[in-house]
Amino acid sequence: MLNDPNKESENDPIEVRCYFVRQRNALLVRSDFGTIYRDYYLHLMQHEIKYGEKLDAVLKDALAGLTLHLASRPRIESHAWTMSWQDPRYNLFVTGSNQLGNITGRIFTEDVKKRDSNLFFSQVSAEGEPGRQSTIEIQTDNFFSIVEEYYDQSEQRPARLFRYDEEDFVMVTAQPDCDLEWFHGLSDESIRELDKTEEMSLLETRFYVFDCGCSLFKLLPVIGGLSEEARNDLFGPEGEPALITCPRCGARYVMTREMLNLYLEKPQ
Repeated sequence: MLNDPNKESENDPIEVRCYFVRQRNALLVRSDFGTIYRDYYLHLMQHEIKYGEKLDAVLKDALAGLTLHLASRPRIESHAWTMSWQDPRYNLFVTGSNQLGNITGRIFTEDVKKRDSNLFFSQVSAEGEPGRQSTIEIQTDNFFSIVEEYYDQSEQRPARLFRYDEEDFVMVTAQPDCDLEWFHGLSDESIRELDKTEEMSLLETRFYVFDCGCSLFKLLPVIGGLSEEARNDLFGPEGEPALITCPRCGARYVMTREMLNLYLEKPQ
């Protein structure tokens, strides 16, 4: 388990390219997520996190979908997506920041709230602006289909996601006056020929890394904010070290009572 609060991310970034498809009035965002997935699996190994094959695949698609979405959004924004699925019951959470250039996520399978339907939540924050949240009901746990439904209902413009290769993904979003007949006619096959059939201009390149940015020091205020009774329960009757889990990425840290007392004794 990682327990060095001073350790900075050593993960490598991926390059996300944003193109404008001329004559079609569409934005195309593309990247190969091999590096993100490598660091994601190293993270799972390091913190002894295990997901089943199905949940692992959904989370990987969610990381890709959110990253492509982020790259199409203003640089001041941060986004968080949560999917609450009922059968089997689990919550999936992914979040990323354009300012920090990071992306992370995890799955919750224990103590998950029961709901009447499957829901998808989106939260958007930007410096100097009020936060925004939207919720839609979903009928599938195919995350690319969920993103497309989210765009239809909340963004109020269409988007489509394609698996160009095993770890290479493309998102196309309609802009004003988009050629919608062309847009809806896109397929996995035609998307691979787009460089040859369409005139595309590179608008910008962005970089993202799989990294939560959490640390033991950053989790101390969270534990310190609990009631005394809750803290006592956390450390057990003998005051043994507690295993603290990051709510954003699932990273596990060992916290001692002495560490917490030193934090609580410092002037806040």
